[in-house]
Amino acid sequence: MPNNIHTERLAALRAELAAQGLDGFVIPISDEHMSEYVGAYAQRLEWLTGFGGSAGTAVVLADQAAIFVDGRYTLQVRDQVDGALYEYQNVPATSPAAWLGAHAPLGARIGYDAWLHGRPWARAVEKALEPRGATLAAVDRNPVDAVWADQPTRSLAPALPHPTALAGVPSEAKRAEVAEWLGARGADAAVIAALDSVAWLLNMRGTDVSRTPVALSFVVAHADGTADLFIAPEKVTPELRAHLGNAVRVCPREDFVPALHALSGKKVVVDPERSVAAIFEALSGARIIEERDPCVLPKAIKNPIEQAGHRAAQARDGAAVTRFLHWLSVEGPKGGITEMSAAEALHQFRRECGDLRDLSFDTISGAGPNGAIVHYRVSEETNRALDPSSVYLVDSGGQYPDGTTDITRTVWIGPGTAPDEVRDRFTRVLKGHIAIARAVFPAGTNGSQLDTLARQYLWSAGLDYAHGTGHGVGSFLSVHEGPQRIAKSSGGQAGTGQELLAGMFLSNEPGYYKTGAYGIRIENLVLVEERTIEGAEGAYFGFETLTHVPIERALVDDRLLTRDEVAWWNAYHARVESIIAPQLSGEALDWLKEQCAPLG
Repeated sequence: MPNNIHTERLAALRAELAAQGLDGFVIPISDEHMSEYVGAYAQRLEWLTGFGGSAGTAVVLADQAAIFVDGRYTLQVRDQVDGALYEYQNVPATSPAAWLGAHAPLGARIGYDAWLHGRPWARAVEKALEPRGATLAAVDRNPVDAVWADQPTRSLAPALPHPTALAGVPSEAKRAEVAEWLGARGADAAVIAALDSVAWLLNMRGTDVSRTPVALSFVVAHADGTADLFIAPEKVTPELRAHLGNAVRVCPREDFVPALHALSGKKVVVDPERSVAAIFEALSGARIIEERDPCVLPKAIKNPIEQAGHRAAQARDGAAVTRFLHWLSVEGPKGGITEMSAAEALHQFRRECGDLRDLSFDTISGAGPNGAIVHYRVSEETNRALDPSSVYLVDSGGQYPDGTTDITRTVWIGPGTAPDEVRDRFTRVLKGHIAIARAVFPAGTNGSQLDTLARQYLWSAGLDYAHGTGHGVGSFLSVHEGPQRIAKSSGGQAGTGQELLAGMFLSNEPGYYKTGAYGIRIENLVLVEERTIEGAEGAYFGFETLTHVPIERALVDDRLLTRDEVAWWNAYHARVESIIAPQLSGEALDWLKEQCAPLG
């Protein structure tokens, strides 16, 4: 793992910090839109440290440095980042603010890029530094950019219209809804900085961020239903201008900050969770209302057209994944398949299914102990063979114009029978998955109230998993979408307090991970739907399962399943067969029928 290039880069950064009069600097995985997945130009943390996860932060001081990740990346960070250069720190047990409060030199000047951090984060760090007489200083130029000689430039690929036939609602209607929302608050405008919110509001997509179909841009939405779009002129085509119409003014991206200055004296809504500190600074003359981005909730509640499109995308995607699993059942036991070749084979099956625009995230292809790394990303250095008689976990998804998919399957690479411990753990995960799938809950229920359903069977054996049970999913947008999620409510997890509403997509993905041995996860996507219950006192909801791919029979210990759980399994697989079988033929079809035969 020790890598001279990262030693050299850290030394270069420290020299730049000294030149800028800084005693330290904070490097997050972020961009000007606070995106989860960022363009190549914004991959500063990976360039500096080698860490390739989607969430993490490094703090660099003159004589020490630390890297902060959550439970998803505890193993990955140790594989990718040199422990001689960076201390490993676990979130939420600690944080960059807490670490700086303990390690920043007295009177230090700690730098940060105000275009990469939220204002609440900056305030927390400022408070932590106060006892040491240290200060947090916004930099004029990011020191990482100053030493990153071959840093990629921002994408200038064209922004693309997303037709109403797929969006379900025209942009004019969405902007009118936002205008009404602003009027109810007496506000003049809202700053829309999150890329998926911009894409949703204007029915616009792009190719600027790998795995997420968005275009780098900002919007200021006004109370009269008009909007200003700030975007590089090279990205604007005649087709996009015609699609946007006269009520959307198209402005150069560099005009964004002057436009914020021009809102001085106006009441402006800004989302502190989705807007960087620099936006607040540019609005210093405005009367700021800190409230959630008005696009977030309506974007999460999918309309009937989006729901229908997602089902169509899932049917095609399900056939692709099923073909892959059949192929793996034949080729895996022969040996010779690796994590990388398996991931590429799955990608090819998706390409063949029709209209694939991208993967929805880098495929997690984990053989044996690599499967225990929750958000593992295979590389040439870590690529393992899928050994016969072992566990293999594959988490993947596709971006289609009519829907975004995300599915995890854990399989036994034959021959032979899986060990009893593996089958026990898999079945406990399955029971938790079924508990979420079968859940019925009253209006007002939030994700944290359901999370225990998925964990109870692991907990009873003294086991757990260090990630959420479910996240929201976009409609040809971000594979991780708020505000809803299913997770423990501790640790400041955003979204666990959001009530679940009809039309929301979520994942259902409990898991179990034995470090150094194997990982297990079973993931389907679900749709919150209304449930009619005779005599019900109030509104109730449940889930429609949207993903249709066989679950690994070879890993199930059916002695641990109740009659109701077996009934769910059989009904689910009957549905899988009805949707997927018409798309298959030959040996793949025969295999599917075997996998979908009733259990018990």
